[in-house]
Amino acid sequence: MNNPVKAYQNVLKLIGNTPLIKLNNVVKGYVGSYYAKFEAFNPGHSNKDRIALHIIEEAERQGLLKSGATIIETTSGNTGFSLAMVSIIKGYRCVLAVSSKSSKDKINMLSSMGAEVHLCPANVAADDPRSYYQVAKQLCTEIKDSVYINQYFNDLNVDAHYKTTGPEIWEQTGGQITHLVASSGTGGTISGCAKYLKEQNPEIEVIGADAYGSVLKKYHETKEFDAGEIYPYRIEGLGKNLIPTSTHFDLIDLFVKVTDEDSAHSARNITKSEGMFVGYTSGAAMQAVHQLFAENHFDNNSKVVVIFPDHGSRYMSKIYSEDWMAEQGFFDTPHKSNKKIEYVNDLTLRK
Repeated sequence: MNNPVKAYQNVLKLIGNTPLIKLNNVVKGYVGSYYAKFEAFNPGHSNKDRIALHIIEEAERQGLLKSGATIIETTSGNTGFSLAMVSIIKGYRCVLAVSSKSSKDKINMLSSMGAEVHLCPANVAADDPRSYYQVAKQLCTEIKDSVYINQYFNDLNVDAHYKTTGPEIWEQTGGQITHLVASSGTGGTISGCAKYLKEQNPEIEVIGADAYGSVLKKYHETKEFDAGEIYPYRIEGLGKNLIPTSTHFDLIDLFVKVTDEDSAHSARNITKSEGMFVGYTSGAAMQAVHQLFAENHFDNNSKVVVIFPDHGSRYMSKIYSEDWMAEQGFFDTPHKSNKKIEYVNDLTLRK
């Protein structure tokens, strides 16, 4: 009798159903219970696998994508990697307009996955022809049989998380979740999860982390776009200099601003205290939790789910580089380097 081979058809079958992991040391002494939705368990190591697969398969269903077609997208790195991965399996060409703010690790990964990368300056207006938004649009007009994913203005971005991430969180918490905390960039993750969770329980509070230098928090509070809020910042995949339609502001209860420095240290602290190797935006979401706790936002009955969207390996040249952290001034008081690398000479090694 031959036993069946237990194998996945391809890596795309591993997308979704990521674990919920209890946070312990990073919230030691905090009232309430805290859990991480650890999206690095996706095969492309981020939550963007979900939208890449969903949007491409929907385009296929609509007949927009045919064999040999080209996928085009604007990305800070993670969506691009996920699209490149899906494109490999499905046989599409992948062309990406990438922000220069993206880490070298991300850019190298994109190239390694066979994507054609167009590096665009980060600190220009969204309507500047050099911006990655405009470059992607231009490439779509120039390349025959191409489809522009347009995650910032594509409601399928929201739909992917409404159909997968939100239901997973509800099921994994047994419906006990009281707060959802997530970094907001395109807004697809937080909006899709919020839509599903609030349909189950309207009392669940949805909290978005935003960056200083981004317009999202003020727009949420005033419904006014204030260009005066915009200035360069370091966190990738968080905040925006435009208003994405994939952010459903009516489903988000509160935005919390976090700094580049605090978010970097929060990410490093998660890695060292919980053993989860997380990215910069994971640190931003966790930093929002720290700030809310300091304001007595949670109580003993709080069950808080924090979305950790990607893996720390994408930031080796940034927040996990001692040199980069020092160059940014992130080891100034009160933060200190935790560098534990010891250099030994050959003689010592031979001993």
